[in-house]
Amino acid sequence: MAISSATDLQNRRVLITGAARGIGSALARRLHERGAIVALAGLEPELLAATSRSCADAPWREADVSDSDAISASVDALAAELGGLDVVVANAGIAKQLPIIGGQPGVMEQTMSVNFLGCFYTLRAAGPHISHPGGYALAVSSLAAAVNLPLLGAYSASKAAVEALGNTLRAELKSTGAKAGVAYFAELDTDMTTRGFATEAARSLTGGKTITRVSSLSSGVDALERGIARRSRRIYAPRWIRPIVPLRDIAQRVVDLRSYADLPGALETARHETAEFTTAQPSRVPR
Repeated sequence: MAISSATDLQNRRVLITGAARGIGSALARRLHERGAIVALAGLEPELLAATSRSCADAPWREADVSDSDAISASVDALAAELGGLDVVVANAGIAKQLPIIGGQPGVMEQTMSVNFLGCFYTLRAAGPHISHPGGYALAVSSLAAAVNLPLLGAYSASKAAVEALGNTLRAELKSTGAKAGVAYFAELDTDMTTRGFATEAARSLTGGKTITRVSSLSSGVDALERGIARRSRRIYAPRWIRPIVPLRDIAQRVVDLRSYADLPGALETARHETAEFTTAQPSRVPR
């Protein structure tokens, strides 16, 4: 049965990846408050357990989305614990600065592995479970998929690929009655934003500021709640980015003409600076 309003989430069975912190954790709590039955997957067991406790001891699994076998096993196990699945939110993601010229290849490879392949593995595993009337799959992309900035090449490329996955899955699910959506966020008040802009190169690039005004985490969760309830094709947060995605060519031109505080210096700094991924990753060291 299709969901008609943002309050009609009662007893919807929802699996969220990247649920240990940030958007994923806040979304799990919100949907639980609305009567949904949530399951959690992520990397940080202590934080996952805390989120679980706030969601009536929701089932959870520690799982690396970039490991196909691991995430498939976790999705199947969690779906079994919920007695089926209505919604999957492929939310897990990481970010790290990367200059295209002179940057570390391992940063691009790992970012694509988590953000793009992790989304693919999650949707692939959850697809059979949500392929029914009322089912819904959400691929969490970013405004960075549409408008590309210096030092964010790896992140932007991965999120553009996520956007393509979501659009493709929508067409492939049509005959089952399920739907698929893509979520686009600008800078929200999360650890990813804070850590991503805390590097010396980022400060040099932006003059110590973020690229856009940082919006509250709740604005993103509000948009997700509405979008999941409606099984929306597109979800945007904050609202001002809604016209930018379809007008991406114009927006990119504006970005291309923008002046930065010290772009050459920022790029050179990034080539030598030791920066961490916004979420620690298991047993991987970029080359």
